[in-house]
Amino acid sequence: MPDRAPPPDPQIRSLDLLKAATMACRECPIGEIATQSVIGEGRLKARLMLVGEQPGDQEDLQGHPFVGPAGKLLARALEAAGLPREQTFVSNAVKHFKFELRGKRRIHKSPTQREIAACHHWLEDEIALVKPAALVALGASAARSLLGRAVPVLANRGQWLPRPDGLEVLVTLHPSALLRGDPEQREPAFEAFVDDLRQAQRFFRG
Repeated sequence: MPDRAPPPDPQIRSLDLLKAATMACRECPIGEIATQSVIGEGRLKARLMLVGEQPGDQEDLQGHPFVGPAGKLLARALEAAGLPREQTFVSNAVKHFKFELRGKRRIHKSPTQREIAACHHWLEDEIALVKPAALVALGASAARSLLGRAVPVLANRGQWLPRPDGLEVLVTLHPSALLRGDPEQREPAFEAFVDDLRQAQRFFRG
């Protein structure tokens, strides 16, 4: 993945055009098997744009980001961190759902570096449309896509890292990591996640 983001595509002038372009995208194999592409939703010129890894099963079926269990946990964490949800934009580094079938169940499968790289220009087009004040990388795949390099999430969580375009990226876990963790540690893990997100409060003051 290049260190510098590709220039925005001048043909992508709206989220509707981005949706149409990603629906037709076959730059990697995921687009062939997904129900549809899932682009971000929320406020343009958002104070904060949060980027996860890829749509999940419910997101793929409904066509909206962060509507499954991880999305509900993220909404609760934003509220607890004092970050107005209506002033944010949520999206994913990869725009299609990658999965493997186990019986009738579709089980999430992590995208490869190549698949993340293939989708990178769509994410940059989205950032150019949204024009956020700052970004949040939810997990390693999002951090890699936003920063153009591998980022050890646990070592950098709660910290701001700069992009070449000047935007700051707050690194933290993906909320699904909390759901997969030890149930007895879920509440402390949630509080630590909220503490990470609180670092973004400065973008909402005044």
